[in-house]
Amino acid sequence: MKGPLFYSKILLFGEYGIIKDSKGLSIPYNFYNGALKMDENPSEKAKKSNEALKGFAQHLKSLDASLVEFDFESLSNDVDSGMYFDSSIPQGYGVGSSGALVAAIYDKYAKDKITVLENLTREKLLKLKMIFSEMESFFHGKSSGLDPLNSYLSIPILINSKDNIEATGIPAQQTDGKGAVFLLDSGMIGETAPMVRIFMENMKQEGFRNMLKDQFIKHTDACVDDFLKGDIKSLFKNTKQLSKVVLNNFKPMIPKQLHELWKNGIETNQYYLKLCGSGGGGYILGFTEDFETAQKSLKDYKLEVVYNF
Repeated sequence: MKGPLFYSKILLFGEYGIIKDSKGLSIPYNFYNGALKMDENPSEKAKKSNEALKGFAQHLKSLDASLVEFDFESLSNDVDSGMYFDSSIPQGYGVGSSGALVAAIYDKYAKDKITVLENLTREKLLKLKMIFSEMESFFHGKSSGLDPLNSYLSIPILINSKDNIEATGIPAQQTDGKGAVFLLDSGMIGETAPMVRIFMENMKQEGFRNMLKDQFIKHTDACVDDFLKGDIKSLFKNTKQLSKVVLNNFKPMIPKQLHELWKNGIETNQYYLKLCGSGGGGYILGFTEDFETAQKSLKDYKLEVVYNF
Protein backbone atom coordinates (compact mmCIF):
# COMPACT_ATOMS: atom_id res chain seq x y z
CA MET A 1 0.00 0.00 0.00
CA LYS A 2 1.15 3.51 -0.83
CA GLY A 3 -1.13 6.54 -0.68
CA PRO A 4 -0.98 9.69 -2.82
CA LEU A 5 1.74 12.25 -2.14
CA PHE A 6 1.08 15.36 -0.07
CA TYR A 7 3.50 18.25 -0.34
CA SER A 8 5.11 20.60 2.15
CA LYS A 9 4.13 24.26 2.15
CA ILE A 10 5.70 27.64 2.64
CA LEU A 11 3.92 30.56 4.21
CA LEU A 12 5.57 33.33 2.19
CA PHE A 13 3.95 36.10 4.21
CA GLY A 14 1.74 36.24 7.29
CA GLU A 15 3.51 34.30 10.05
CA TYR A 16 2.17 35.54 13.42
CA GLY A 17 0.22 38.28 11.62
CA ILE A 18 -2.53 35.91 10.52
CA ILE A 19 -3.25 35.20 14.18
CA LYS A 20 -4.30 38.87 14.30
CA ASP A 21 -5.98 39.09 10.90
CA SER A 22 -3.16 40.21 8.65
CA LYS A 23 -3.08 38.95 5.10
CA GLY A 24 -1.10 35.84 4.31
CA LEU A 25 0.07 33.90 1.29
CA SER A 26 0.84 30.22 1.44
CA ILE A 27 2.24 28.19 -1.46
CA PRO A 28 2.84 24.44 -1.93
CA TYR A 29 6.51 23.44 -1.99
CA ASN A 30 6.95 20.25 -3.99
CA PHE A 31 10.55 19.65 -2.95
CA TYR A 32 9.33 17.73 0.12
CA ASN A 33 6.42 15.34 0.40
CA GLY A 34 4.91 12.49 2.37
CA ALA A 35 2.54 9.54 1.87
CA LEU A 36 0.81 6.90 3.98
CA LYS A 37 2.52 3.53 3.61
CA MET A 38 2.81 -0.02 4.86
CA ASP A 39 5.94 -2.18 4.73
CA GLU A 40 6.59 -5.84 5.35
CA ASN A 41 9.71 -4.97 7.36
CA PRO A 42 9.21 -1.51 8.88
CA SER A 43 12.21 0.61 9.88
CA GLU A 44 12.58 2.17 13.35
CA LYS A 45 11.40 5.46 11.89
CA ALA A 46 8.29 3.76 10.47
CA LYS A 47 7.52 2.14 13.85
CA LYS A 48 7.81 5.53 15.57
CA SER A 49 5.48 7.11 13.04
CA ASN A 50 3.02 4.26 13.50
CA GLU A 51 3.00 4.87 17.29
CA ALA A 52 2.25 8.56 16.69
CA LEU A 53 -0.60 7.59 14.34
CA LYS A 54 -2.18 5.52 17.13
CA GLY A 55 -2.38 8.61 19.32
CA PHE A 56 -3.61 10.70 16.42
CA ALA A 57 -6.40 8.20 15.62
CA GLN A 58 -7.58 8.48 19.26
CA HIS A 59 -7.59 12.28 18.96
CA LEU A 60 -9.76 12.10 15.83
CA LYS A 61 -12.39 10.17 17.78
CA SER A 62 -12.82 13.17 20.07
CA LEU A 63 -13.72 15.55 17.22
CA ASP A 64 -17.26 16.79 16.70
CA ALA A 65 -18.98 14.31 14.34
CA SER A 66 -21.18 17.07 12.93
CA LEU A 67 -17.99 18.72 11.62
CA VAL A 68 -16.23 15.64 10.24
CA GLU A 69 -16.68 11.86 10.40
CA PHE A 70 -14.04 9.26 9.72
CA ASP A 71 -14.07 5.60 8.78
CA PHE A 72 -12.55 4.55 12.09
CA GLU A 73 -12.77 0.86 11.33
CA SER A 74 -10.49 1.14 8.30
CA LEU A 75 -8.21 3.59 10.09
CA SER A 76 -7.82 1.31 13.14
CA ASN A 77 -7.22 -1.75 10.97
CA ASP A 78 -4.56 0.05 8.93
CA VAL A 79 -2.82 1.50 12.00
CA ASP A 80 -2.88 -1.93 13.68
CA SER A 81 -1.35 -3.37 10.51
CA GLY A 82 1.60 -1.00 10.84
CA MET A 83 0.64 1.93 8.61
CA TYR A 84 2.94 4.94 8.93
CA PHE A 85 3.58 8.29 7.28
CA ASP A 86 6.64 8.13 5.07
CA SER A 87 7.84 11.70 4.74
CA SER A 88 10.84 13.65 3.45
CA ILE A 89 9.46 16.81 5.09
CA PRO A 90 11.82 17.95 7.87
CA GLN A 91 10.08 18.35 11.23
CA GLY A 92 10.40 21.63 13.11
CA TYR A 93 11.50 23.49 9.98
CA GLY A 94 8.38 25.54 9.29
CA VAL A 95 7.43 23.76 6.08
CA GLY A 96 4.39 21.89 7.35
CA SER A 97 5.34 18.31 8.28
CA SER A 98 2.22 17.68 10.39
CA GLY A 99 0.06 19.47 7.78
CA ALA A 100 0.89 16.90 5.10
CA LEU A 101 0.06 14.03 7.47
CA VAL A 102 -3.29 15.59 8.41
CA ALA A 103 -4.11 16.07 4.72
CA ALA A 104 -3.23 12.43 3.94
CA ILE A 105 -5.42 11.05 6.75
CA TYR A 106 -8.37 13.27 5.80
CA ASP A 107 -8.02 12.27 2.16
CA LYS A 108 -8.04 8.55 2.91
CA TYR A 109 -10.45 8.20 5.86
CA ALA A 110 -12.87 11.16 6.00
CA LYS A 111 -16.47 10.41 5.05
CA ASP A 112 -18.23 12.87 2.69
CA LYS A 113 -14.96 14.66 2.15
CA ILE A 114 -14.65 17.92 0.27
CA THR A 115 -12.49 17.19 -2.76
CA VAL A 116 -10.11 19.30 -4.81
CA LEU A 117 -12.15 18.62 -7.93
CA GLU A 118 -15.35 20.31 -6.84
CA ASN A 119 -16.12 23.99 -7.03
CA LEU A 120 -14.21 25.31 -4.01
CA THR A 121 -16.44 28.03 -2.63
CA ARG A 122 -15.28 30.17 0.28
CA GLU A 123 -17.66 28.20 2.56
CA LYS A 124 -16.02 24.91 1.56
CA LEU A 125 -12.53 26.31 2.04
CA LEU A 126 -13.43 27.63 5.48
CA LYS A 127 -15.03 24.33 6.46
CA LEU A 128 -11.91 22.43 5.37
CA LYS A 129 -9.72 24.89 7.26
CA MET A 130 -11.84 24.38 10.38
CA ILE A 131 -11.69 20.57 10.08
CA PHE A 132 -7.92 20.69 9.58
CA SER A 133 -7.49 23.09 12.49
CA GLU A 134 -9.25 20.61 14.82
CA MET A 135 -7.28 17.67 13.42
CA GLU A 136 -3.89 19.38 13.58
CA SER A 137 -4.41 20.69 17.13
CA PHE A 138 -3.19 17.23 18.19
CA PHE A 139 0.33 18.27 17.10
CA HIS A 140 0.47 21.97 17.95
CA GLY A 141 -2.09 22.66 20.66
CA LYS A 142 -3.55 25.41 18.49
CA SER A 143 -3.55 25.31 14.71
CA SER A 144 -4.91 27.62 12.03
CA GLY A 145 -5.51 24.62 9.75
CA LEU A 146 -3.73 26.39 6.89
CA ASP A 147 -0.80 23.98 6.50
CA PRO A 148 -3.00 20.92 5.90
CA LEU A 149 -5.30 22.99 3.66
CA ASN A 150 -2.39 23.96 1.48
CA SER A 151 -1.04 20.44 1.43
CA TYR A 152 -4.44 18.93 0.66
CA LEU A 153 -5.31 21.28 -2.20
CA SER A 154 -1.77 21.84 -3.48
CA ILE A 155 -2.64 25.33 -4.69
CA PRO A 156 -1.60 28.77 -3.41
CA ILE A 157 -3.94 30.12 -0.75
CA LEU A 158 -4.55 33.80 -0.14
CA ILE A 159 -5.56 34.63 3.42
CA ASN A 160 -7.44 37.95 3.51
CA SER A 161 -8.41 37.52 7.16
CA LYS A 162 -9.32 34.69 9.53
CA ASP A 163 -12.73 34.17 7.93
CA ASN A 164 -11.83 35.08 4.39
CA ILE A 165 -9.57 32.78 2.41
CA GLU A 166 -9.44 31.95 -1.28
CA ALA A 167 -7.49 29.85 -3.73
CA THR A 168 -5.30 32.13 -5.80
CA GLY A 169 -2.85 32.16 -8.67
CA ILE A 170 0.66 33.57 -8.30
CA PRO A 171 2.70 35.22 -11.08
CA ALA A 172 4.63 32.74 -13.23
CA GLN A 173 8.26 32.31 -12.23
CA GLN A 174 10.99 33.90 -14.33
CA THR A 175 13.22 30.85 -14.65
CA ASP A 176 16.11 32.97 -15.94
CA GLY A 177 15.52 35.76 -13.39
CA LYS A 178 18.35 36.87 -11.10
CA GLY A 179 16.06 37.48 -8.11
CA ALA A 180 14.81 34.71 -5.85
CA VAL A 181 12.92 33.68 -2.76
CA PHE A 182 15.03 31.08 -0.98
CA LEU A 183 15.15 28.97 2.17
CA LEU A 184 18.15 29.27 4.47
CA ASP A 185 18.78 26.29 6.73
CA SER A 186 19.51 27.53 10.26
CA GLY A 187 20.76 24.06 11.15
CA MET A 188 18.54 23.98 14.24
CA ILE A 189 15.10 22.54 14.86
CA GLY A 190 12.45 25.03 15.91
CA GLU A 191 9.45 24.19 18.05
CA THR A 192 6.19 25.95 17.28
CA ALA A 193 4.48 25.90 20.68
CA PRO A 194 7.14 27.80 22.73
CA MET A 195 7.45 30.48 20.02
CA VAL A 196 3.70 31.01 19.89
CA ARG A 197 3.68 31.26 23.70
CA ILE A 198 6.30 34.05 23.59
CA PHE A 199 4.23 35.84 20.96
CA MET A 200 1.01 35.57 23.00
CA GLU A 201 2.86 36.82 26.09
CA ASN A 202 4.14 39.84 24.11
CA MET A 203 0.61 40.52 22.86
CA LYS A 204 -0.34 41.50 26.42
CA GLN A 205 1.77 44.66 26.02
CA GLU A 206 0.12 47.61 24.35
CA GLY A 207 3.34 48.72 22.65
CA PHE A 208 3.79 45.32 21.02
CA ARG A 209 0.14 45.26 19.86
CA ASN A 210 0.52 48.69 18.29
CA MET A 211 3.75 47.69 16.53
CA LEU A 212 1.99 44.63 15.18
CA LYS A 213 -0.88 46.65 13.76
CA ASP A 214 0.99 49.76 12.56
CA GLN A 215 4.15 48.14 11.24
CA PHE A 216 4.17 44.35 11.00
CA ILE A 217 0.69 43.86 9.55
CA LYS A 218 0.94 46.97 7.36
CA HIS A 219 4.12 45.70 5.65
CA THR A 220 2.91 42.09 5.52
CA ASP A 221 -0.29 43.11 3.73
CA ALA A 222 1.70 45.28 1.31
CA CYS A 223 4.10 42.38 0.57
CA VAL A 224 1.20 40.05 -0.24
CA ASP A 225 -0.35 42.64 -2.60
CA ASP A 226 2.99 43.38 -4.28
CA PHE A 227 3.81 39.70 -4.76
CA LEU A 228 0.42 38.88 -6.32
CA LYS A 229 0.59 41.94 -8.58
CA GLY A 230 4.17 41.13 -9.58
CA ASP A 231 5.37 44.57 -8.42
CA ILE A 232 8.91 43.49 -7.58
CA LYS A 233 10.30 46.96 -6.84
CA SER A 234 7.66 47.66 -4.20
CA LEU A 235 7.88 44.07 -2.89
CA PHE A 236 11.56 44.46 -2.03
CA LYS A 237 10.97 47.84 -0.42
CA ASN A 238 8.26 46.36 1.83
CA THR A 239 10.20 43.15 2.52
CA LYS A 240 13.13 45.26 3.75
CA GLN A 241 10.81 47.09 6.17
CA LEU A 242 9.30 43.78 7.31
CA SER A 243 12.77 42.32 7.87
CA LYS A 244 13.66 45.35 10.06
CA VAL A 245 10.46 45.10 12.10
CA VAL A 246 11.07 41.40 12.75
CA LEU A 247 14.70 41.97 13.77
CA ASN A 248 13.65 44.70 16.21
CA ASN A 249 10.57 43.02 17.69
CA PHE A 250 10.82 39.24 17.20
CA LYS A 251 14.40 38.62 18.40
CA PRO A 252 13.57 35.45 20.42
CA MET A 253 12.21 33.84 17.23
CA ILE A 254 15.47 34.45 15.35
CA PRO A 255 18.29 32.00 16.18
CA LYS A 256 21.09 34.00 17.87
CA GLN A 257 23.74 33.10 15.31
CA LEU A 258 21.62 34.72 12.59
CA HIS A 259 21.18 38.16 14.20
CA GLU A 260 24.29 39.64 12.52
CA LEU A 261 23.50 37.95 9.21
CA TRP A 262 19.99 39.40 9.34
CA LYS A 263 21.29 42.91 10.03
CA ASN A 264 23.92 42.62 7.32
CA GLY A 265 21.25 41.87 4.71
CA ILE A 266 19.30 45.00 5.62
CA GLU A 267 22.44 47.17 5.61
CA THR A 268 23.89 45.91 2.31
CA ASN A 269 20.53 45.33 0.52
CA GLN A 270 21.99 42.06 -0.81
CA TYR A 271 19.16 40.01 0.71
CA TYR A 272 16.38 40.39 3.28
CA LEU A 273 15.53 37.65 5.77
CA LYS A 274 12.18 36.89 7.38
CA LEU A 275 10.66 34.14 9.49
CA CYS A 276 9.38 31.00 7.83
CA GLY A 277 6.66 29.67 10.13
CA SER A 278 7.09 30.32 13.83
CA GLY A 279 10.90 30.63 13.83
CA GLY A 280 13.16 29.52 16.66
CA GLY A 281 15.14 27.43 14.18
CA GLY A 282 14.31 25.50 11.04
CA TYR A 283 14.22 27.46 7.82
CA ILE A 284 14.46 31.21 7.41
CA LEU A 285 13.02 32.76 4.25
CA GLY A 286 15.24 35.02 2.17
CA PHE A 287 14.39 37.49 -0.60
CA THR A 288 17.06 38.79 -2.97
CA GLU A 289 17.23 40.69 -6.24
CA ASP A 290 20.50 38.96 -7.06
CA PHE A 291 20.76 35.37 -5.89
CA GLU A 292 24.43 34.93 -6.86
CA THR A 293 25.50 37.86 -4.68
CA ALA A 294 23.34 36.64 -1.79
CA GLN A 295 24.85 33.16 -2.15
CA LYS A 296 28.36 34.56 -1.71
CA SER A 297 27.35 36.51 1.41
CA LEU A 298 25.61 33.46 2.85
CA LYS A 299 28.20 30.89 1.74
CA ASP A 300 28.28 29.22 5.17
CA TYR A 301 24.61 28.22 4.89
CA LYS A 302 22.66 25.78 2.77
CA LEU A 303 20.22 27.66 0.51
CA GLU A 304 17.33 26.30 -1.54
CA VAL A 305 15.57 28.42 -4.16
CA VAL A 306 11.78 28.37 -3.86
CA TYR A 307 10.79 30.92 -6.48
CA ASN A 308 12.59 32.95 -9.17
CA PHE A 309 11.85 36.57 -10.10
